[in-house]
Amino acid sequence: MLRSRARGLALNLSRGLHGLSGRGGRLSPGLRLASGSVRTAATVSAGLGEGVSPEAGAREQEAVHSRRYQSHIPSSRLQKLLLASGSALMALYNPYRHDMVAVLGETTGLLAIQKLRDRMQNHPEGFQILQERPRISTTTLDLVSLRELPEGTFGREYVRFLDVNRVTPDSRMPVKFVDDEELAYVIQRYREVHDFMHTLLGMPTNILGEVAVKWFEAVQTGLPMCILGAVFGPLHLSARNIQVLVTDLIPWAVRCGRTAQCMMNFYYENRLEQSLESLREEIGILPPPTIQS
Repeated sequence: MLRSRARGLALNLSRGLHGLSGRGGRLSPGLRLASGSVRTAATVSAGLGEGVSPEAGAREQEAVHSRRYQSHIPSSRLQKLLLASGSALMALYNPYRHDMVAVLGETTGLLAIQKLRDRMQNHPEGFQILQERPRISTTTLDLVSLRELPEGTFGREYVRFLDVNRVTPDSRMPVKFVDDEELAYVIQRYREVHDFMHTLLGMPTNILGEVAVKWFEAVQTGLPMCILGAVFGPLHLSARNIQVLVTDLIPWAVRCGRTAQCMMNFYYENRLEQSLESLREEIGILPPPTIQS
């Protein structure tokens, strides 16, 4: 009975969060989003002559100016709290709900994101990334060329990871609920280098591999989302995998997280022809442990 009610609550939260963070969600008085965007000022002005009150038009114009970047959705502290609570429950209920994991990271990680930004500003390569704002997608990466790189190069192993696990760099959701534009880019960058972390750590995308990566990222970033995933992710594992995680993977991941340089301070797109082993050594990532099947 309790499990059934919990599932019903989770589904209701999912629907509510989808409405709030997706299409048609009303986040503040007078602001209605359609397909993740707001009406432009020109459209509002045109609408004033078509039955839209001046007050409503002014509110929509204010909403346009309150957007800090293209995908930004303005939200109050209370709305962020509700989003954080609901997304946390849904992410724990279903770790594969990447949309809920993304919302959780954006609504709970402000202090951690600020610290990451500061570390990037104080590092030459990290500062370059902040200035150039590179993005990682199939548009910016030539996956065909990466498949032709020599065996053992970072780029070749990265595209092998994508192929084996059937994932794509295009799957990362745009940031919506971080109000500062530069901080929004930092969390977007963290999100987009996640598959690079899988490659460097040698971890697959199953629950065991994701939890191991989350332990590494939790130590590296301090993001509450990563900490929650690291602590509660094992609830979905078998007893055998929990033993492997506790005895082998967690100690290794924590050690790597502590000894490695900041994961955000590497321009990975410029390191694709570098050997995987030399990049691991430069960053300070220890070779992954051998897991007995």
